[in-house]
Amino acid sequence: MARRAGKKLSDFIVWIILGLLIIGLAGFGIGNFGGSATQIGSVGNATISADAYARALQAELRAQSAEGGPYTTLAGLQSAGLDRAILDGLVARAALTHEAGEIGLSVGDMEVARQIRNSGSFQGPGGSFDRATYELQLSQAGYSVDEFEDTIREDTTRSILQSAIIGGLDMPDSYIETMIAYQTETRSFTLARVTENDLSAGLAAPSDADLQDYYSENADRFERPELRRITYAWVTPNQIQDDVDVSEDALRTLYDERRAEYVQPERRLLERLVFPSQEEAEAARTALDAGETDFDTLVADRGLTLEDVDLGETAPRDLSEAAREVIFADTESEILGPLESRFGPALFRINAVLAASEVSFEEARDDLRTELAESAARRAIDDMRDAVDDLLAGGATLEEIAGETEMTLGTIDWSEGVDTDIAAYEAFGEAAAAAQEGDFPELLQLSDGGQFALRLDEVVPPTVPQLDEIEEEVADAWRATQLRIRLEERANAILDGLETSGSLEELDLPLTTETRIRRQDFIPDAPPTLVAQVFQLEAPGDRVVIPGPRAAYIARLDEIHAGTRGSPEVQALEGQFARQSAGSLTGDVFEAFGQALQDEVGISLDQGVINAIHAQFP
Repeated sequence: MARRAGKKLSDFIVWIILGLLIIGLAGFGIGNFGGSATQIGSVGNATISADAYARALQAELRAQSAEGGPYTTLAGLQSAGLDRAILDGLVARAALTHEAGEIGLSVGDMEVARQIRNSGSFQGPGGSFDRATYELQLSQAGYSVDEFEDTIREDTTRSILQSAIIGGLDMPDSYIETMIAYQTETRSFTLARVTENDLSAGLAAPSDADLQDYYSENADRFERPELRRITYAWVTPNQIQDDVDVSEDALRTLYDERRAEYVQPERRLLERLVFPSQEEAEAARTALDAGETDFDTLVADRGLTLEDVDLGETAPRDLSEAAREVIFADTESEILGPLESRFGPALFRINAVLAASEVSFEEARDDLRTELAESAARRAIDDMRDAVDDLLAGGATLEEIAGETEMTLGTIDWSEGVDTDIAAYEAFGEAAAAAQEGDFPELLQLSDGGQFALRLDEVVPPTVPQLDEIEEEVADAWRATQLRIRLEERANAILDGLETSGSLEELDLPLTTETRIRRQDFIPDAPPTLVAQVFQLEAPGDRVVIPGPRAAYIARLDEIHAGTRGSPEVQALEGQFARQSAGSLTGDVFEAFGQALQDEVGISLDQGVINAIHAQFP
């Protein structure tokens, strides 16, 4: 039994082990744990080696680095709790090892040898397993041969035990059917919209007492975010490019380099349909002239698409001499040919005639100067970097730097969402958010080639302005709240009247009908909770009021539609639910088993050894 189960799982297990091995080979300069203690703890009779823990930490750090993750140091892993997750994983593995030993479950040497030989990671030059390569890679990864082979044996055994614990677990069909019915159900309903025009009286203006009460009860709504008062010095190409001298010769040289852009010959938008022979091309032209076919049909008959025959903008130089003379001499005909092309006789369709154009040097001069001036300004800013860095290193203030260089001094009350002037640059926002009082200014780059340095002068905590400073804002908020309350009251009054007589159709309210709406659908301009509240209604004819900021809605449930069983979409959904529920169930069962096992046999960890391993990491 062990051999059959091991064979089924062997490739998966070996690739996991070898993945960790490869990561270890490219590790962080930490080999075997060299302390006097070789274990960090145990679960029952199974031990957790110090080397295994160190290698697991190395593997996670390497994976984070390879994937561009945020945690590339041990301190980073610890801040995210990943070191604890790694340790928990080793404890769980040890618990399974203990249980496997208790019930006498293991795999033999032949199975371990088979997995190693078939792994493909220890092949020699001949493509088969090579003992020397095997031992060298294990040594470089910090494994002894016995330790690695024991690891494969234990992992395979644990996998057999895991399969025995969770194998065959499936959710009952009734569960899947209930989930499918819930997810695929749709509803049709009618909406009546109650707006401010339907109120019996308009909203009165708030009194001073109303505003004061509302302000006091909702102060958090008017809180201003934390402000970071920042002084900065900056320079961008746009700020200095007007002062850059650009010679006339440089402008003319650039114009000459771009002459093909500024001086365009007469062009045609062409399509070209090539035929294998002159006879076939002439037969196609005869059919066109007789009205028996059209150009698009000829293209399709050749097994081509219009994209295949499209030449786009075509200048005379792009055509053969024979085709050029005919096509550019005719401004009236749509289809020309047959004409000789580099690929054989062809019919040409003219879709547009583009007249020759020329932008003179004088017309292009301003754009050329802007381009050269901006490029020169970027270089000037780059040349300025060393001087500014030296000033900063010498203790110069931003005010002094602005006085001695072309950088401009400024101040800003910055918070998240501010995007004016320098705050529009992402680099400035990141630096402003990270700045601490007392930090020395650092020269940083802007996306357009500019540079800046900043200083955090003060952090202003979140504050609530005085009422007289924001009276209009408070009044608007009061009115919006009162309107929502009044609309909901009016809608409920209408609904109460419907309970005794009448229907929505008899009301003088705009009605809309929504058909076969799903739970996850959204009704434009309606409150976001509307669909969810309709799905809480129990039977057709039931009604509910859903308040919104500008309108209150009376919703009446008209029909409940069960999902269509057997459709491809529902079958795919059934398979998805079955996989998700089975995975969730097996995960919960296995986690419960592992926790119960750990509670039963006990866990012992040596924090001193763990700390000693941590101390070896940079």
